[in-house]
Amino acid sequence: MRFSVAPMMDWTDRHCRYLHRLMTRRARLYTEMLTTGAVIFGDRERLLGFDPFERPLALQLGGSKPSDLAQASVIAAGFDYDEINLNVGCPSDRVQEGAFGACLMLRPTLVADCVRAMKDAVSLPVTVKCRIGVDDQDPETALFALAEQVVAAGADALIVHARKAWLKGLSPKENRDRPPLDYALVHRLKRAFPHTPIAINGGIATLAAMKAQLSAVDGVMVGRAAYQDPELLLAVDPELFGEEAPFADAFEAIEAYYPYLERQLAQGERLSAMTRHMLGFFAGRPGARRYRQRLTLEAVQKGADLALLRGAVEELRGSAGNAEPTLAGAAW
Repeated sequence: MRFSVAPMMDWTDRHCRYLHRLMTRRARLYTEMLTTGAVIFGDRERLLGFDPFERPLALQLGGSKPSDLAQASVIAAGFDYDEINLNVGCPSDRVQEGAFGACLMLRPTLVADCVRAMKDAVSLPVTVKCRIGVDDQDPETALFALAEQVVAAGADALIVHARKAWLKGLSPKENRDRPPLDYALVHRLKRAFPHTPIAINGGIATLAAMKAQLSAVDGVMVGRAAYQDPELLLAVDPELFGEEAPFADAFEAIEAYYPYLERQLAQGERLSAMTRHMLGFFAGRPGARRYRQRLTLEAVQKGADLALLRGAVEELRGSAGNAEPTLAGAAW
């Protein structure tokens, strides 16, 4: 769990995860959150299926009924996931209506019951992703109470988003930025639970920040920074694991993505369903705006194929090659 990419609704689908795996072989990847109802009653292959190349891969579940979480965990185990993660941190209206996600911070005993039921049902690691508290809770009291109960119930690790969630008064988007971060609290939690793996999440956007956190906790989980600047992932294996990066640069990684895109297109997938995860590449470089425009406006058109993406990438490569050298890039 030294480094992972956070589960993000509408973002970390199977196409996104395949792309991320190309750039880091060591990161642990997470699915979008799936509710227990979707797993039990939905189209399981569509919802749970993944390419083995994505592993190590964790499934994040949303729910609050121990028996349903146990049943969903058994189903997930049949798909060969490497971990099952219980969502105790999402503050969206959807989870509030269903009384799960961050709402469960208010019910640590129920969370422990859920973890225990999941652990009894499967042999996979069961982890919990939580906030440091919700609404008017005292974070130190709330976080430690939750940790004590879920660790006693058998949780294999905790991933802590180091912000409170405000269930009333802030939107899900505001909940990602507005409540202040409290990294020190998560560090104290690790000291209190030295034998439980604990990862930290929230506002960590650079390799330097990740390394700093790893001096206090066991792992870091990165969300928007990894998605919006996917080239960041190319530095993860060498910087955090001491291993060679899979590719020298983003151009090589994208070229390695082409066979996957071709297979998906042949199966009827739309090009835009995959290229939408590529808009963050090349930010700030000459030609990047044109690259994004082409993927945004042209990839959604009927019949758009791999030639469009290749053209956009090669056009950008040409723009970069023709750019005037800057002071930052000049050799002295």
